[in-house]
Parts: sequence; C-alpha cells; structure tokens
Amino acid sequence: MSIQGRIESDYIVAYKAKDAVRLSVLRHLKTAAKNREVELLRPLTDDDLLDLISRQVKQRKESIEQYEKHGRSDLAAVEIAELAVLVDYMPSPLTEAELAEAIDRLVAETGASGPKDMGKVMAALTLGYKGRYDGKMASEAVRSKLSS
Repeated sequence: MSIQGRIESDYIVAYKAKDAVRLSVLRHLKTAAKNREVELLRPLTDDDLLDLISRQVKQRKESIEQYEKHGRSDLAAVEIAELAVLVDYMPSPLTEAELAEAIDRLVAETGASGPKDMGKVMAALTLGYKGRYDGKMASEAVRSKLSS
C-alpha cells in the first residue's frame, strides 16, 4: 500500500475511534500533502510524501527542543505525541553501525578523498537511504570520515 493510501485509511480509523491526536496529525498531513500537490502540479509520489513527513518530523523535534528549553513541558508533551504518530510513517531508521557501514561504502564508491567531497557522499546517502538517518548525525559522521 502506498503511503498516501495508508494515511487515508488510518485517517478513517482515527476518525471512527475518536483518536484526537492521530486525527489532528493526519488531517494536517493530508492538508500539507494537498498543498504540495498543488505546488508541484502533479500527484505526489511516495518519495514526495516521505520528504513532507520528514520535514514535519524535523519541525516537531525542533519544537520539542524549544519547549523543553523554555520549561513548557505541557506543549512538549503534545509535540511528542504528534511526533510518535508521524514516526509510524517513516521507514525504519539506520542504526549507528549501519550508518557507519553505509558511509564507508559510499566513500569508497564515490571516490571521496577529503572534506571537499562531502556533498557527493551526502547526496549518495540521501539517494540510497532517504528518511532513514538523522541528517546531523550523518553529516558529522561523513565529515569525520573524510577528515581522517
């Protein structure tokens, strides 16, 4: 089943179950998807939806960090609940060992030899493992690999 089909069916289930958090997140996700579809003037692919969900996950993580930093645990709890719903639609994340192994392989495949080649490695990582790694962690790992 496509991501969009899964979102639609989960939306109906959440509506019937009166699951307010899931319903709200999915409604927001459907709206964002429709807006993106209008921008692109074409139906969204699973990759497009994955990008959209990734951006929303990142926004939630940043919001949680800010709320906790300013002592607003009540608002952080709402964001954490919404994040849990969004994470269900993301592919399984790479472990640190899997990420390191992928970076080693991609450095060899791209012929990267120094920090100036970081873009090549990151682009290859995105192509092969889109949505499965934390960008900040991957960037640091690639930078340290190419610096040594």
